[in-house]
Amino acid sequence: MTEPKEKRFPLTLSSVVERKENVGRNRIAASVSTQTAMQNLGRDASAQARSHQVSGWSPAKEQKTAIINTSQSPLVSEAVRRAMVARIAQQGVKDQVVLEAMRVVPRHLFLDSGLESQAYIDASLPIGHHQTISQPYIVGRMLEILRNQVKLDKVLEIGTGCGYQAAVLSLIANEVYSIERIKALHDLAKNNLRPMRIGNIRLHYGDGMLGMPQAAPFDGIILAAAGMEVPHTLLTQLKVGGRLIAPVGGRHQVLQLIERISDADWKSVVVESCHFVPLHPGIV
Repeated sequence: MTEPKEKRFPLTLSSVVERKENVGRNRIAASVSTQTAMQNLGRDASAQARSHQVSGWSPAKEQKTAIINTSQSPLVSEAVRRAMVARIAQQGVKDQVVLEAMRVVPRHLFLDSGLESQAYIDASLPIGHHQTISQPYIVGRMLEILRNQVKLDKVLEIGTGCGYQAAVLSLIANEVYSIERIKALHDLAKNNLRPMRIGNIRLHYGDGMLGMPQAAPFDGIILAAAGMEVPHTLLTQLKVGGRLIAPVGGRHQVLQLIERISDADWKSVVVESCHFVPLHPGIV
């Protein structure tokens, strides 16, 4: 897979948001001050920028938002998150912008406290209501495919879930619109994302199969649930030249990449096997 001509990383890593506050979860208090965390994260960002100068990576937009890990548990440490990203890279995800975004976003903050210790294994995990947070590899793979040779100014996500993928998307796209049909999960994602103060995510409670025509067209559309086919309504909301990546199928599912090549034409290719929860219409 070829590298895009232009790499974008809209959110800088030079400042930090407050720790996620989750009433009912006995989080361990942060062991570093905000000022120290900002300094450390700023040094991290500078090192990342220098390491990617050859490939043209650079922050594309100043925004006083970043995401850090404030837990003292070694099971959710920065080192464990780096190890997760290294495994994803070994499995074939090569896009450095995607890998860096996944390194930055703390996956454990989107899970119930009882599952925190499993946050960085390469597996999907339950988030309630018969839904899951996607396997880290498949998140990286789908985002890499979505980004390939496409400038992601505006992206639509179908299936917000707990909000993790939307947070990763916010680091590689200028605007992220995310739809969730289950009200309890929509509220969960809002609660998970609010303390992070990510300014370029717009969450919507509604039927994902209808998309968001009021915000279309989109440079990229990503589905986090599998239907027997991609709804045509979503295809029409894709910008010419844009990409849609979705799991498709029943018992046997595959990732399908669809590119819009003109007002009336799309082309499709099957990428690899996968497994997702089913795509349903309506809201609950």
